[in-house]
Amino acid sequence: MSVPFFKLSPCDEELDNVRQVLESGWLTTGKWAQQLEGLFADYCGVQHALAVNSCTAALHLGIEALGIGPGDKVLVPSLTFTASAEVIRYVGADPVFVDIDRDTLLLDPQVVDRTLEQTPGARAVVAVHFGGQSVALDGDAGLLAVCRKHNVKLVQDAAHAFPASDTYGPVGSVGDVTCFSFYANKTITSGEGGMLVTNDDEVAKRVKMMRLHGIDRDVWDRFTGTRASSWVYDVKAPGFKYNMPDLNAAIAVAQFHKAESFRQARQVIIQQYRQAFSDIPGLTLVQSRVKDEQHSHHLFPIVLNEKSPISRDDFISTLADRGVSTSVHYRPLHQMSYYREKYELDPQAFPNTEAYWQGCVSLPAYPAMSQESIDRVITEVTHLLTR
Repeated sequence: MSVPFFKLSPCDEELDNVRQVLESGWLTTGKWAQQLEGLFADYCGVQHALAVNSCTAALHLGIEALGIGPGDKVLVPSLTFTASAEVIRYVGADPVFVDIDRDTLLLDPQVVDRTLEQTPGARAVVAVHFGGQSVALDGDAGLLAVCRKHNVKLVQDAAHAFPASDTYGPVGSVGDVTCFSFYANKTITSGEGGMLVTNDDEVAKRVKMMRLHGIDRDVWDRFTGTRASSWVYDVKAPGFKYNMPDLNAAIAVAQFHKAESFRQARQVIIQQYRQAFSDIPGLTLVQSRVKDEQHSHHLFPIVLNEKSPISRDDFISTLADRGVSTSVHYRPLHQMSYYREKYELDPQAFPNTEAYWQGCVSLPAYPAMSQESIDRVITEVTHLLTR
């Protein structure tokens, strides 16, 4: 028996929805995308939800709509996927990389506060809800208060964090812009897709226009309008091709309704992992700052520490030989040649990120995972780290 890192759950409802889209004769952005937007707006309790073709697109559109551009600086953790930083470069601004909290792998509001004090030209912070738990946003010392203190915008990369919540409510309910992902192995998936949510009317207006070539009318509205002039549209800006087709949206709608059951299934798996691995000296578990029911449990990263009897790379390859697939999230951006060379980054400036990176491995934890597979992972990991 082999255990993949991720496996898609059964898709009966998804197939039915896709069939309806195909039979409708309208495959691109339309009523299914609008339905998905309504579901997310209601879930997050916000005024606007805008479907796009990726979380990267959502981040790009959000940052552009906030007016960030050349000469501006945006704080972002080094421990994230490149999309979180590359969108800053899309608009000509510069990322300022920040170290993480060693226990939770999240941005520390106090560190962000000090960094903003030392960063003239800072316009925004990109907060990554890594692994599925919320960055500390709430309260007088939370990241939201820090951003308001320095008059910078808060953009949340919530690619890992649906459905997730904190004391303030669902992730996406506070802040200036929040972006979700429906990529192939995310907590819910449409293959490719993303969502931007906001309470800012001007941001929403700009994103809605820029996601489809800068055109001032929705394609669905243009082709289903009843007025004779319904075909008329204007191009207000040189926009992008970031709209979500109804084929993807129909899959995402079905997945949305399963999101909480998926989250609960991942929680059950991760609780078993924590119990099994809590007393292994060579392994460090990532700490959670939120309750289990508030965590999306998208990832279960472990860290092989100095007491581990095996190196991280040998651990990964040996598990693969034994039929257990793993992943690594992520090689830090300060190590990537583009960012390292352009911004002359020194790994010593990111001690917590480096400590995590040297030993990190993500174990499989997907809703369709059988108890036999869970037991297999526990057995193999325990064997390698306690021999």
